[in-house]
Amino acid sequence: MKRLALLGFVAALAFTACGGDSEPAAQPNTPAPTQSTQAPTQGSSPRATTVNVATSPLGQILIDAEGRTLYLFMNDTANTSVCTGGCAQTWPPLLVTGPPTGGLGVEASKLGTTSRTDGGTQVTYNGHPLYHFASDSAPGDTKGQGVGGNWFVVSPQGEPIQS
Repeated sequence: MKRLALLGFVAALAFTACGGDSEPAAQPNTPAPTQSTQAPTQGSSPRATTVNVATSPLGQILIDAEGRTLYLFMNDTANTSVCTGGCAQTWPPLLVTGPPTGGLGVEASKLGTTSRTDGGTQVTYNGHPLYHFASDSAPGDTKGQGVGGNWFVVSPQGEPIQS
């Protein structure tokens, strides 16, 4: 009997999560959602984001609102990303739906966006499309620094840090 009741509860929960209302059910003791700057997963959508400056062993670097390091790709051209398909799986672009904002130390005049060939809108800084590195597992990681001689952490001046 307990299994039947449990199955009924799970079925009701699945129905609520997958359909019905467009508003998600309130979760007690769950913090309010924060701005997400990760590349969207299948079925999710990007949001507005803030670009910040942080101190790292490489010096002052750009990070997203969640503390994740931002990179530029030397093969990109001004305001145009050439990282698509498998490249974008390893180097997820920083996507937004609204205008990006800059935190302390970020020059707002250098922030912008560019349209991607996949239909997304990517944040740029000083004309460089910005990316995360999929192997960075925690805020402050810089595992993508110098990969292939083409991927570099971005300085607050909008230049690659090539150390």
